[in-house]
Amino acid sequence: MLYSPALRYFAAVAEHGAIRAASRELNVASSAVNRQILWLEDSLGLPLFERVGRRLQLSPAGDILLRHVTHVLRDFEQTASELDALKGLKRGIVRIASVESVATELLSDLAASFGKAYPDIQLRIHVTHSDKIARQVLESEADIGFTFDPPDDDLLARNYSHAFEIGAVAPKAHPLTQKTSCSFEDCLQYPIILPSKGLSLRTAIDKLLSDTDTEPSVFAEVSTLHMMRRLTARDLGICFQTRIGLTDTLDQSELVFLPLTDEQLQHNRLTIVTHQQRQLKLAPAMFLTHANQFFSNLFE
Repeated sequence: MLYSPALRYFAAVAEHGAIRAASRELNVASSAVNRQILWLEDSLGLPLFERVGRRLQLSPAGDILLRHVTHVLRDFEQTASELDALKGLKRGIVRIASVESVATELLSDLAASFGKAYPDIQLRIHVTHSDKIARQVLESEADIGFTFDPPDDDLLARNYSHAFEIGAVAPKAHPLTQKTSCSFEDCLQYPIILPSKGLSLRTAIDKLLSDTDTEPSVFAEVSTLHMMRRLTARDLGICFQTRIGLTDTLDQSELVFLPLTDEQLQHNRLTIVTHQQRQLKLAPAMFLTHANQFFSNLFE
């Protein structure tokens, strides 16, 4: 309530594309919302919305203002959490972006461990591709990112890093499982399942594909590791993954992990990233400390 009603009402209308829908969310009269929008447009001297059919669409000026409002509201939410913590409530919000493999296994255990220690801190976890996580951290959409091989950027702080080997995953009855390890070229003698572009694994696999003259038989390109494993379990092709997220699958299914022997294949490096120039609020800082200790105990 400390934040300007006009800007809060504007953000709600921008989200819902209609004044009535925004008024229902805000629990205020439609006329009050409309009055604040008109006042804001008059003060700025620019229209903030354009009517497209039955919806209100942001004008160029509205788009610029929304970016500012979103950023300020997000900062204010974190500040309110810090003030609560100072009062001894130990509340807060941690916005986390994670790749699927980490979220499936490691982040679930980490969140459970953190939740026992800090039950009043809320975690907001968004699972996405590795190429989007750095952007979310840099644009302050996420406080902390769990990703593989983040881009070189001076604004990205690397808080923890650990390398994992990439291997082929095949059914137990597959001919390749007679070997203790295999090369990528060996795998190309059979149908393969590729990770979609945008996944860090795909970047590593594409480097190997560029170095071979063998034309691969690609059964599918898939954006989720879980589906890749499901297709592999049905003997539709070999897929490529690290051991992260595979533990339960290997224990309970007919799949085998085969390390790849290719020297030019770099390990996938799990990294916890934050914004170099933005100091973490209290709750995210507590979570980052907990995560660094959790992974250090697990892997080192």
